[in-house]
Amino acid sequence: MAEAPGVRRDSVQQPASRTIRSLLASTEVDTRLLGMVGALAVIWIGFDLASGGLFLTPRNLWNLSVQSASIAIMATGMVLIIVSRNIDLSVGSLLGFLGYTMAMVQAVWIPTALGLGFNQPYTWILALLVGMAIGAAIGGLQGFIIAYGRVPSFIVTLGGFLVWRGLIFQYAQGQTIAPMDATYQLLGGGPTGALGDVGSWVIAALACAGIVYTIINSRRRRREYGFPVRPTWALVTVIGASCAAVIGAVWVSNNYLWPPALATQFALDRGITEPPGGLQIPVGIAYPVLLMIGVALVMTFMATRRRFGRYVFAIGGNPDAAELGGINVRRTITLTYVVMGILVAISAAVQTARLNAAVTNLGVQNELDVIAAAVIGGTSFSGGIGTIPGAVLGAVVMQSLRSGMVLLRVDSPTQDIVVGIVLVAAVGLDAVLRRRSAR
Repeated sequence: MAEAPGVRRDSVQQPASRTIRSLLASTEVDTRLLGMVGALAVIWIGFDLASGGLFLTPRNLWNLSVQSASIAIMATGMVLIIVSRNIDLSVGSLLGFLGYTMAMVQAVWIPTALGLGFNQPYTWILALLVGMAIGAAIGGLQGFIIAYGRVPSFIVTLGGFLVWRGLIFQYAQGQTIAPMDATYQLLGGGPTGALGDVGSWVIAALACAGIVYTIINSRRRRREYGFPVRPTWALVTVIGASCAAVIGAVWVSNNYLWPPALATQFALDRGITEPPGGLQIPVGIAYPVLLMIGVALVMTFMATRRRFGRYVFAIGGNPDAAELGGINVRRTITLTYVVMGILVAISAAVQTARLNAAVTNLGVQNELDVIAAAVIGGTSFSGGIGTIPGAVLGAVVMQSLRSGMVLLRVDSPTQDIVVGIVLVAAVGLDAVLRRRSAR
C-alpha cells in the first residue's frame, strides 16, 4: 500500500518504548530515582509476601523509617565526597567515637567533672554541640591531609577507621556509658520521641504546600527566562504523586500506636480513664525522620543552589579544569570532609539516643552501608554525578533489605552476602549506563 504524500510511517505509529520515554521526559522526573522507587516497591511487596504480611505493617514501616534515618543522614554527606572523587571509610568508627564522646559529656563530664548534675535543660544541647564541633574538626583534619597533603583519601580514612575505633576503648576501657539525658533520648525516636497524630498532619500540610509552591515557582521562573516547562498534565501529576506520597507516609505513621502497656502507664500518670479497648495513641512521625528530612533539604539546597555544591560537582567532573577555572579545589575538598564530620555527629546522636547508651560496637559496618546507600542512589565513583534524594532512597533500600531478612530470620552472614551482591550490582549497573551514555 502506498504511503500518503509527506507522511512518514514512523510518525504514524511510534514504538511504545519511545512513547514512554517521551512521557517521562515531559514530567522531568529523574528516571534513576523512578527506577529505584520501582525496585523498592518490588522489595517491599516481595518481603511482605514472604513474611506472611508482616513487612507492610505500620509498625514495621515506622521502625524502618527510624532505622534508615541515621544511615541516610551520613549518606547525604557521602554523596559530596564521592562526587568529588574521594571516599571516607572512617564514618562508622568516627560515629562510634563521637557517640562515646557525647555520652561522656552527658553521663560523666557534666554531672561529675563539672558538678552540675544530670538531666539539665542544656545537657542535650551541649552534648550535641560538642559532638558536632569535634566531628567538624576531625573531618577537617582528614580533609586537610587529603587535599593539602596529597595523601589518597582511601589511605587517610582507612587510618581514621582504625584510630577512631581504637580511641573508643581509651575512654572507659570499652564499658557501656548509660543512661542518656531524657531530652537527648527523644532524638532516637520511640513512642515519646515522635510528633503524634496532630503534629504529623500539620507537617504533612506544610510539606504539600511547600511542594506545590516549589514546583509552581520553578515553572514560573523557567518561563520568565524562556526555558521549556512541563505540560500542565505533567505538572499536576508530579504534584499529585508527591503529595500522595507525603500523605501516605503520615497515614502509616499515625496508624502505628503506642504499645498497650505504655499507653496504660500514660493513662495512669495523667489520671485518664481507659476505654474498654484500651487507650489508642498514634505515634506519628519520629523525630529522627524529621531530622533526616531537614538534613536532606539543607544538603540538597547546598548541593544545587550554593556555590560550594557547584564547585564540588565541577571538581568531580574535571579537577584540572575546575582548578584552571579559579576554584579552590583543596579548600572545597577539605570542606566536604568538615560537612561529613558534622553529619556523622548528628547520626551518632540519633543512634546513641535510640539505644540510650554508648556501646563499643556502635557504628560497626556503618561505613559500608553509607557508601552502598550513596552508590545505590546513583552516585558514581567516577565523580561528578550524584543526588541527595537518591542517597536517602538508597539508605531506605539498604535498610529494607536488612529489615526484610530479619523478618525472614536470615542469619547475619547471609545478610552481608546479599548486601555485597546488591552493592556490586549497583556499581556494575552504573558502569553500564555510563558506557551507554558515552556512545
